[in-house]
Amino acid sequence: MAATWWVIVLSWNGREDTLACLRSLRDLRGGDMTIVCVDNGSTDGTPEAVREQHPEVHLVENGRNLGFAGGNNAGLRHAFERGAHWAVLVNNDAVLAPDAVERLRAAAARHPAAGMLAGKIFFDQPPDRIWFAGQRFWPALGYSGRPRGYGRRDRPRYRRPYRPDRAAGAFMAVSRRTVDAVGLLDDDLFAYVEDVDWCCRARAAGFEIWFVPDALAWHRVSASTGGERASTHALYYGVRNRIAVSERHLPLPRPLRALRRWLILAVFLFQAVALSERRRPFVAAVRDGYRDALAGRFGERPVPSSSSA
Repeated sequence: MAATWWVIVLSWNGREDTLACLRSLRDLRGGDMTIVCVDNGSTDGTPEAVREQHPEVHLVENGRNLGFAGGNNAGLRHAFERGAHWAVLVNNDAVLAPDAVERLRAAAARHPAAGMLAGKIFFDQPPDRIWFAGQRFWPALGYSGRPRGYGRRDRPRYRRPYRPDRAAGAFMAVSRRTVDAVGLLDDDLFAYVEDVDWCCRARAAGFEIWFVPDALAWHRVSASTGGERASTHALYYGVRNRIAVSERHLPLPRPLRALRRWLILAVFLFQAVALSERRRPFVAAVRDGYRDALAGRFGERPVPSSSSA
């Protein structure tokens, strides 16, 4: 009998992170489930190490970097073609509590209208600080703000289930019927904000998103792109895709659309200036992302020039 729950781990040049993640998944409880590792063309020996150390894991090799969206889509297709009812996305730089998927399964049974489930994600360091406990999204402003509970210790208010606007792709579950209705992640977005777009599409189609506070993960944030506070890629894709997703889900008249674009640009420029003393490449990444959004250029970020690397 085919497993109805699959766990998808996406890897790109994160060999040790991926192996640590897969080790944590060996301890998962909760009945039938299958693990698939999707490799986005790693050159650090990840596929070979996975085959050697985790022969129980399905390995999908894309051969090149398809981004978060394209890589996970390959895993989703692999799982659903083999009978999965639900798929759990897990970043390779995250580890799960042994009962994490068990808790998601219980939530899916409690909420039959749910199409997506969001786990609670802590920072890897310090491990008692929340990174994600649900989040809102205001497309009129192109703004999400920080996730609920960000940087705080767990407390009763973060231990109650509720319906957020979005789940985080680092640890979330999606049902097959949701994907059948709204499609996979948008390959054109490549990385960042694609999970927001996916959640918006699911809610527009009538599916509920539930935050599951006892499904726990610990996440080494943005490890594959250099860390949450040191990534030109995060800024480039963030500004480009936030503009695109906001305009997709809430079209505005031209003057208001321009204002929203400027607001998004201003927020990301502030981050670029505030996050690093070495400002030039960060500001250039925001500039390039903004220009590409307005020009309708999507997919993988072009190789930046030396001034914006």
